[in-house]
Amino acid sequence: MLNADIALAGRLLDALQEASVDEPGITRDAYGKGEEAAHTIVLKEAERLGLITTRDAAGNLFMTWPGEHRERAPWIVGSHLDSVPHGGNFDGAAGVVAGLAAVSALKAAGLKPPRPIIVLAIRAEESTWFPTSYIGSRAAFGQLEPSALDLLRADSGRTLAEHMHALGFDAEAVRRGECSIRKGTIHGYVEIHIEQGPTLELDNAPIGLVSGISGSFRYRAAKCLGVYGHSGAVPRRHRRDAFMALAELAMKLDCFWEENETPDAPLTITFGQVTTDPVQHAFSKVPGEVGFSLDVRSTAPALLERADTALMKFAAEIEARRGVHFDWGPRSGSTPAVMDAGILGLLELIAGQRGVLAPRLPSGAGHDAAVFSANGIPSAMIFVRNQNGSHNPDEAMRLEDLEVAATMLAQLLMAEAVK
Repeated sequence: MLNADIALAGRLLDALQEASVDEPGITRDAYGKGEEAAHTIVLKEAERLGLITTRDAAGNLFMTWPGEHRERAPWIVGSHLDSVPHGGNFDGAAGVVAGLAAVSALKAAGLKPPRPIIVLAIRAEESTWFPTSYIGSRAAFGQLEPSALDLLRADSGRTLAEHMHALGFDAEAVRRGECSIRKGTIHGYVEIHIEQGPTLELDNAPIGLVSGISGSFRYRAAKCLGVYGHSGAVPRRHRRDAFMALAELAMKLDCFWEENETPDAPLTITFGQVTTDPVQHAFSKVPGEVGFSLDVRSTAPALLERADTALMKFAAEIEARRGVHFDWGPRSGSTPAVMDAGILGLLELIAGQRGVLAPRLPSGAGHDAAVFSANGIPSAMIFVRNQNGSHNPDEAMRLEDLEVAATMLAQLLMAEAVK
């Protein structure tokens, strides 16, 4: 039986760790030193495997094996190589490494795929660096809005265009909407990624098949505005306490979450940042202003719409009763994506043949696969069991679990040859 090149995978992951260590954890900054070092590492491995390597205007790295019939629409497999600051080594990178490990196994077995395979290392998937999602994949489709090139990176204060130019990429071509991936020309997209929650670990399953990817709406820079006052001198009936108002909103949304979520329509609601103004706040002051972020996600579009309607209804009621005002700031978001039933069926067939437990589960986090799906490309994701969550230094994926996922990927890429 075919087995992915797990030695290659381990070697590459070790090299990526060493190149991007930033205690605690690792940092591969989008369009910065860390991400570029990672791209260089995988490019050299692709060249060693004899793949054809090219970069597009946005710096996405295409590593191509032409296969038996190079005129056919290709498979694309891969993921991103950037990370959050002080994150773990596997989020994103495992998918690129798995693609190369699958190709290496096919080559070592003397097999030639029936159509081209492109292993794709995508730029800037994490929105922590620039306040927008899926920069690299949207740029590849020519769909990155021109204004995104003027966004400032969170740490450097320089624009996305400036960071692209510094690495030799063509930001103006991206701004014009030039594309490197065209709708209708791709056979399918498969992304391997660590699971970012505990489900597979609790179910003792090495991998899972993603049924859908959550969409979202987000307010990154919202405020609740009230009136500052003396903590001992202003009675409750006269207070316009911004924090208490926000706390009430959070509890109302939590009740909505509990009452509306179902297994078929999961929901998450997160106030990731809550801050009082350090210039004005004090131990003995009623808070007159609270800044916060709100991130609402679901795989069900109708549930997202209901959550947004409920949010505005709750906020209006609190404003009227407490004398505060919610300033929401810019709204951003993404559309839920459904994974391709045909590819999922093939993967379930392969898992059954190998005796692998592979439950279906939704993805609460966003992934580049959502962009491919939105462009009409049949897409699928394989989650790999991960013991300690993601976006933290303690990501703990087992190599043997990655081997299961990459081996299933290799078999999928050869599926037409076995029909």
